[in-house]
Amino acid sequence: MRNLYILGLVMLLLLSGCAPDFDQETEVVQDSDKKAEKAIIPRYNISDSYYKAVIPYKTGKARGIVSAYINNRLDIDEFETGLMRIAQDSYPSNKYFFQEGQYLEKDTVQDWLKRKRSDAQQKAYEVAVAKAKNSKEKELPNEGLNPVFDTSNEDPGYEAAMQKSPIYIGAITEQNYLIKNNEDKLELGGIVIGIGMNSHHYYNLPDSMGGYPRDVKISNADIESEGKKAAEEIINRIRTQKEYSSIRDIPIVVALFRQEAASSVAPGNFIMKAKVDPNSSKIGKWETINEKYYFFPSNDAKNNYREDSLMVQNFSDAIADFFPNFTAVVGKGFYKNDELQELTLTIPMQFYGKAEVIGFTQYVTGLIMEHFDNYISLQVYIESESGAESVIVRDAGENEPTVHVYN
Repeated sequence: MRNLYILGLVMLLLLSGCAPDFDQETEVVQDSDKKAEKAIIPRYNISDSYYKAVIPYKTGKARGIVSAYINNRLDIDEFETGLMRIAQDSYPSNKYFFQEGQYLEKDTVQDWLKRKRSDAQQKAYEVAVAKAKNSKEKELPNEGLNPVFDTSNEDPGYEAAMQKSPIYIGAITEQNYLIKNNEDKLELGGIVIGIGMNSHHYYNLPDSMGGYPRDVKISNADIESEGKKAAEEIINRIRTQKEYSSIRDIPIVVALFRQEAASSVAPGNFIMKAKVDPNSSKIGKWETINEKYYFFPSNDAKNNYREDSLMVQNFSDAIADFFPNFTAVVGKGFYKNDELQELTLTIPMQFYGKAEVIGFTQYVTGLIMEHFDNYISLQVYIESESGAESVIVRDAGENEPTVHVYN
């Protein structure tokens, strides 16, 4: 469904004459690992909120880690796009260009997301690996960022130990930001590291102990302290290990993301960020990030932002007054510094023809003008059992929305 929305917006741009002008793209040389490669910077940018990506597009070295380790699809999207939003403060999109992380390897990140092994566990691990390879025992890295868990499945203290030693670090991602140098070549100008912190620890007990899934909630204080600890270790490794010697003089921004529960209908949010100067392994002062998503309708939204909750409810009621087969509007609001910045609404409807879709879309567009002030960035998706029917988009500051009805 998400891809259909994006496709619709692209088609809308094409029809409105705002399509990218590929004949006027900029060719540059990209310095990559001391090798010069031809790269293309697209002329067109969707908006100032997004970075231009360098072509040919390079996928990240740790591609797939985020989607494999984060439980909630909403968290996956916000973890990546929210990190780009944070990057804007240090690497503005009118000067820098986006590239997926090219330095943290997939195997490395997977090792970092494991538990730290105790001395006894490490010894046993080295012996097992040596036997499997029919070679002499050798030292292997023990770089897990999550706490040691040193008890067997048969130990009566297993559950207590599991609750005291949850998996705090759920995901790690790297983003690179390129900039033109004085020779008009692209070079690495900044790095952003996102650390996804679990707010819930899920595990199963052995059959002998009950065998059913457990859910331990992790406190915000523990999320913050363990996240900072992990950030310090990650930065120290990047600054000191020889495989990262080529990026020691690159500034780094590190940010902590609090994941929501796997069943949450709203994504998690970034809670803190800090900067690391070039050639330094010391993390600067941590800054609190005041961002939050709320689902509409919900008790949380009603209790914390009653006026906004009522605004969405009145909009839903206005639709119901004229369309009896309508159920309800559902939505997601993004708040920054306690102000509603962006609102995404979905309207499920049953239609019996294209004329109904057009008429309903026109009616909803009028209601948007009446019910929502233009300081809010607004997206309204109208859907049926067949899929996406139409989309209404109004950027913050615009008086009238852009409307597209799918064929």
